[in-house]
Amino acid sequence: MEIGIKGHEECIVTKELTAARIGSGALEVFATPMMLAFMEMAALRSVQPYLDEGCGTVGTHLDVSHEAATPLGMRVRFESELIGIDGRKLIFRVEAYDECGRIGSGTHERFIISNDRFMKKTEAKLAAKQ
Repeated sequence: MEIGIKGHEECIVTKELTAARIGSGALEVFATPMMLAFMEMAALRSVQPYLDEGCGTVGTHLDVSHEAATPLGMRVRFESELIGIDGRKLIFRVEAYDECGRIGSGTHERFIISNDRFMKKTEAKLAAKQ
């Protein structure tokens, strides 16, 4: 894996992706949590082919601004670029664009994990809770 790996995703803003529908606002515009999810998806999918079998990545930090509203029916494009590697930590620049220009930008961090080990540790919380 090396710096510069790029990813992209796209969506059309539907009612299911609006702030009014998911509860993050009252208007039928593209929801910030959905923008963040698609940014994460672009980053996740961009590096997955470079990981060892049984490994994945988990998101740990987002520092993103949602700069402009996007109406129903408009296409949104998401871009990610791997800009830093620090051991298992991956740092991405992420951006979102609708048909009129940039609507969001920032950085996103993910950690490389062993899927099995991660799930065992997570599921151990249930046992510890009892």
